[in-house]
Amino acid sequence: MARLTTDNLERARSLIGLYPHKRSALVPMLHLVQEQEGYLSAEAIEQVAELLDLTPAEVRGTASFYEMFHLEPVGRYLVAVCTNIACMLSGAYELLEHIESSLGARPGTTTPDGLFTLEEAECLALCGNAPCLTVNWRFFGDVGPEQWDALADDLREGRLDGEVPPHGTLCRVGRSVGLLAAGGDGATRAGGGGTGLPEAAARASGPPAGPPSQAGSEARQRDRRGRSRAGGSLEATRAAVARAVATEGGSRPEVAATATAMAPVTSAGSPGEHGATSGGGGAVSLATVRTTAAVASTVLDNAGAAGGARAAGGSSGNGGGEGAA
Repeated sequence: MARLTTDNLERARSLIGLYPHKRSALVPMLHLVQEQEGYLSAEAIEQVAELLDLTPAEVRGTASFYEMFHLEPVGRYLVAVCTNIACMLSGAYELLEHIESSLGARPGTTTPDGLFTLEEAECLALCGNAPCLTVNWRFFGDVGPEQWDALADDLREGRLDGEVPPHGTLCRVGRSVGLLAAGGDGATRAGGGGTGLPEAAARASGPPAGPPSQAGSEARQRDRRGRSRAGGSLEATRAAVARAVATEGGSRPEVAATATAMAPVTSAGSPGEHGATSGGGGAVSLATVRTTAAVASTVLDNAGAAGGARAAGGSSGNGGGEGAA
């Protein structure tokens, strides 16, 4: 296997820059190397060791521990058929036997044309669509003999190239926001995107944060008072909030200002003080932030009021006792 290409070497150095210690980048580095050739050769392991200041034995020890890494060449398509309980009851072994017959290969072997490598896998976490299999870690469910034959034909003809990349490609989405990496030459990059730190950081950070608002300060003070008066039971408060959130629906416009102060969202799609965003990419919506914050505010206020009432009652009782004495 050739050493890393220039582009992949740059990506490798960017990966290293994400971690405080070089060796912490070992697993993602192995995925990167396997993406280039489909497996991990001895030469690749040596280069990874050089880049991370490790010994080849240390790198091989990690690579041999995880089943997703292959130390020998595999086919362009790695087919893993699940035979765990849900799939077994749905005909997984019959499917596996059919695939073996159609490919002329048993689990752990590769077809003579180098196109398919077959594996028998434990649970692939697609039990609702049993029997299932993965092709290069891409999921296919409700697969019977006929569905497999059609899938194999599509793979052979390249009709699924856009959906199923060659084996070794774990992810085709490069980092563009969030944690930024420092390149080996001192330049900074955002994952594989090649974006410089100042520009990328400006995009990722959103508008500059202003001074804390009065509403925000009041909300934080109310939060502290509520927890104190309730006996400091933060876990109990969290549990109450979780129960309330489970039954609440929609946003709470009447407390939008307090909600925004408690969990700031600067603008649509822009990060707030606590990293929440109202845009995509798995971020929470503004309505969700408002609802959660509103419920939390209500629970904390109620807890504070109850604690205050108990404190007032206790003070009154003590005062009366002292007077009688």
